[in-house]
Amino acid sequence: MDPTTSHVNDTEVVRRLLSTPGRWAVVGLSENPARTAYEIAEYLQRDLGMKIVPVHPKADTVHGEPGYPTLADVPGAIDVVDVFVRSALAGAVVDQAIAVGAKAVWLQLGVIDEAAAARATEAGLDVVMNTCPAIEAPRLGIA
Repeated sequence: MDPTTSHVNDTEVVRRLLSTPGRWAVVGLSENPARTAYEIAEYLQRDLGMKIVPVHPKADTVHGEPGYPTLADVPGAIDVVDVFVRSALAGAVVDQAIAVGAKAVWLQLGVIDEAAAARATEAGLDVVMNTCPAIEAPRLGIA
């Protein structure tokens, strides 16, 4: 375990999030194919069958899905908020995820905010932190 984190991901939560069809709002997703978010959103959509919703100030259409500038602008329910922003910005995104009634937050590999994870857990959201669906799904035999 990374000594900078105390949050421990629950394998069953990870398995459920990756194997249950859902609507994933990918925060930080733009049209830039050089960004990791672009590749992982495509993986979620193509390999795991998830509905993706790009969330980025530019509100780009990505992988055929219309984008929105903020989580608050996304119409309808959000199952998972996938956080592709720096750790320093993650807390605000997690707070927005709580505010819009998301069911879970997934902080990507390298994105760590213990206080935000605790707030999300306390609000009843499932929390996965400092890992990636493209790592976890194959590890768990999902994709």
